[in-house]
Amino acid sequence: QAQWVESGGGLAQPGGSLRLSCARSGSIFDIAAIGWFRQAPGKERELVAVITNSGGTNYADSVQGRFTISRDNAQNTVYPQMNSLKPEDTAVYYCNAPSRPGTGYGFQVFFGWGQGTQVTVSS
Repeated sequence: QAQWVESGGGLAQPGGSLRLSCARSGSIFDIAAIGWFRQAPGKERELVAVITNSGGTNYADSVQGRFTISRDNAQNTVYPQMNSLKPEDTAVYYCNAPSRPGTGYGFQVFFGWGQGTQVTVSS
């Protein structure tokens, strides 16, 4: 069964950058939209960035202008580049395929969750 494997998290200082990656053991070619979700302690999981198969992107207001999502179908991998990091970006980050357009909360997803990757923004 194909799985998501997220990596690239770690500790960053406020204003710093991180590049995460999400590799899928199966093909992502036919997955119409893939998103990056994050879950902070005690909070609901939030969809913050989405990329479609045609390259269209959508970002939550909280990350607009700071995060950039891209996908490489040949490598079955999705990447968010996270710049100008803030302490409130601290969360476990996951990727998955949302069941409807948009960003925010309350999304169903088409696949099981990976283990996620922890991002901590702190000085």
